[in-house]
Amino acid sequence: MRVYLDHAATTPMVPAAVDAMLPFLTGPAGNASGVHADARRARQAVDGARERIAALVGVEFGEVVFTGGGTESDNLAVAGVLEAVLADPSSRSRPTRPVHRTPPPSGTGTGTVVCAAMEHHAVLEACRAAATRHGIELREVPTDRSGVVDLAALEQACTPDVLLVSVMAVNNEIGTVQPLAEVAAIARQGAPGAVLHSDAVQAAPWMDLAPIAALADLVSVSAHKFGGPQGVGALLVRDGTPLRPVARGGGQERDRRSGTLNVAGIVGMAAALEVAVGDLGARGPAVTALRDRLADGVAAAVGEVGETGDRDRRVPGTVHLRFAGIEGEAMVVLLDQLGVSVSAGAACSSGAVGPSHVLSSMGFEGPAASSGVRFSLGPGSTAAEIDRAVAAVGDAVARLRN
Repeated sequence: MRVYLDHAATTPMVPAAVDAMLPFLTGPAGNASGVHADARRARQAVDGARERIAALVGVEFGEVVFTGGGTESDNLAVAGVLEAVLADPSSRSRPTRPVHRTPPPSGTGTGTVVCAAMEHHAVLEACRAAATRHGIELREVPTDRSGVVDLAALEQACTPDVLLVSVMAVNNEIGTVQPLAEVAAIARQGAPGAVLHSDAVQAAPWMDLAPIAALADLVSVSAHKFGGPQGVGALLVRDGTPLRPVARGGGQERDRRSGTLNVAGIVGMAAALEVAVGDLGARGPAVTALRDRLADGVAAAVGEVGETGDRDRRVPGTVHLRFAGIEGEAMVVLLDQLGVSVSAGAACSSGAVGPSHVLSSMGFEGPAASSGVRFSLGPGSTAAEIDRAVAAVGDAVARLRN
């Protein structure tokens, strides 16, 4: 029997999401943009899901923009904001809620983008591409050894010419929770005209999204990280936030994201989020105990293993381990053969293993930056699975080091 410890990559769908989707997968067709009865049925389903999601995350009905997933949400946030503010600089001072942006001081430059160097590639590459396209500066803020964005470096990076600041809520590789309240305060003090975006894709299974949505102008989420279907997500866009569409066409989602809405996926996402929010209080402590059992068991079974990031600052489901003298990708392949599904902490392209940009941002160099393995648990993980995984890791390490 296989042990699945890659929930941070994707989670099994919860039964409530499957049940919610079935009528729209097997019943009458309907495009939510149409006007006939079947289309109206689809539209009602989408509106109901939007209303439920908005209530769960603490935003208004019209502030939920459905997308094709977390990557699209991140790209829309980065590219959409920069397209808007560079085309119309006055949009930076649009009125919004008191906790959000204030007008920038006069005399600002052409613009700068700030993001954490440990961001998911969906943010990092979008920022790099946008900076190149528009000819503006990108400042990538490093991470400290606890796995948290360097707040002193962020303060230096946030100057009045900054247009966009993007710092994730939870890191996708090592699971550390970022201090968004401090990030928001620094951004609004040093870059008062900047839009604040947070990738909360990894936060949704373990944290209340409402406080995150209260701090940021834009928040990205993806359904398949919390028991919903793959291929659907949302960008929470606070009223007054400048945003231009990246995908143009029929003007859906208030002309912020064109394209036929994934009705079944959207209703499945709403159902899964309701389950995730309802289980937050119970699932966290139970999964944390199993996560620590895994980390402590591996540490006892093998030598020269490092646990990445501060354990007390991580979400319950993720533990990232570095195995001295072993490439993370080799561990992933061998553990797969032994029946355990995990992910490497290093990026793999065209068969070549490279260092993890997250570990590099934390100051790890050389082999250490390629030695990471992410073990990510879910609500359905069991003690028996953890014990089998520990035994498999011990076996794998012995083989690879010999």
